[in-house]
Amino acid sequence: MKKLFIPAAALFLSFSGIALAQTATVTVPGEVRTYVLEQKSPSVTFEGDIAVGTTLPDTVEIHTIPDQAEYSCVILNNKRVLVNPKTRAVIEVIE
Repeated sequence: MKKLFIPAAALFLSFSGIALAQTATVTVPGEVRTYVLEQKSPSVTFEGDIAVGTTLPDTVEIHTIPDQAEYSCVILNNKRVLVNPKTRAVIEVIE
């Protein structure tokens, strides 16, 4: 019985770690959200889904946010998008 329990427990723990990783959320500071909403830059046409986790290609120019090195932004298909400048992954679509 012990031989079956240990692999089953290991399998359960590995799946629970995946579930926890998927539920992680990012809390965006209010001043970052305000900055993104106030931007007047033109919208860029983007083919594909704009969703959290989507990695933007190098052809999409992202704009740095002053005093906020961990955030960049861009307007894609008339949607304001917050981006991680290091990975170019979408952090949040601000509506």
